[in-house]
Amino acid sequence: MATAETELLIRTRRDLHRHPELGFQEHRTAGIVAERLRAAGYEVTTGIAETGVVGTLRGGAGDGPTLLLRADMDALPIVEECGHDFVSTHAGVMHACGHDAHVAIGLAVAERLAASRDRWAGTVKYVFQPAEEGGGGGRRMVDEGVLEGVDAALGLHVWTGLPSGVVGVVPGPLMASAADFEITVRGRGGHGAIPDETVDAVLAASQVVVALQSVVSRGVSPLQSAVVSVGAFQAGEAFNVIADTARLRGTARAFTPELCDELPRRIERVVAGVCEAMGASYDFHYDQNTPPTLNDPRAAEAVRAAAEEVVGRDRVRTDPDVRTMAAEDFGEFLLRVPGCYFFVGARNEARGQVHPHHSPRFDVCEDALPVAVDVLERAALRVLRDGL
Repeated sequence: MATAETELLIRTRRDLHRHPELGFQEHRTAGIVAERLRAAGYEVTTGIAETGVVGTLRGGAGDGPTLLLRADMDALPIVEECGHDFVSTHAGVMHACGHDAHVAIGLAVAERLAASRDRWAGTVKYVFQPAEEGGGGGRRMVDEGVLEGVDAALGLHVWTGLPSGVVGVVPGPLMASAADFEITVRGRGGHGAIPDETVDAVLAASQVVVALQSVVSRGVSPLQSAVVSVGAFQAGEAFNVIADTARLRGTARAFTPELCDELPRRIERVVAGVCEAMGASYDFHYDQNTPPTLNDPRAAEAVRAAAEEVVGRDRVRTDPDVRTMAAEDFGEFLLRVPGCYFFVGARNEARGQVHPHHSPRFDVCEDALPVAVDVLERAALRVLRDGL
């Protein structure tokens, strides 16, 4: 990558980092994206899913596949604690997941493809998506038609789980689905000194938490992956009063659509059984937020080959440990068209860029950004040339 191109890439990322915007509020970011895409020659549509931007560009070498490329734009409601000189200027909002880098990478790739459009066939549809962080932006864009005519899709995530510049790509599941659930256990409250006249909601809910551990350990094949975690337990206000209600909140995740569909039934069966045994009742609410991110083997192979050209075979990871039970709504696109989502490592121990995504100290090694541009551009050109 030329020096001027790298400087623009880094400058863009840092500018976006200084001005983070929450989901469906990415007005400044969307304006920058639309302006850059128009200047590069894209046909630009704005206002998709409120703040989403789509740039369409037809290659000059004839007919070919339509390839969707995607970058997410939103930040998180987190107070930044990084020490660099381009910290967030928006109080309580931070790019704590790398979407600032994704937009900068996306614009660089879009401009490269525009510069070489006479040498490739087909159509590129570059999607800059709002509200990936739990806002359902991917599904909104799908519902508003961004996949019409699309043959394949590619996307990437800078990833502090891998060393800077290492590329991780696997066929099949890369990231898990994500669901959240809420269970309200209802008993009969009373004085702590007279427990026999109560139905202890805290005790019943505690048994539910323990019993839920069997959903995965005894209900899911050891050859599959799933997670059921209770993250919040709220009950009672007084030390000497047995609570009449207890509320549990948690997350459930899986690598396959079939298991996604099955998990809520299994969870509720456990809750119902425990509550019946203890004389309690319950309310159960379950939201399936994002599907798993499932890579097409042919698309994953195109990314792997492109990555090896850029960083060498020894810096491309294709083993199962690349996968994560974290979630990402690019899976909404991959449920409907073949494609691949991959990781570009952004961890740098020497610089202290080691913190996990969504940490107030999260930062990426910017040396990874030119690698991401090179790999995504080459992978895109492979798909445009060969199809899937």
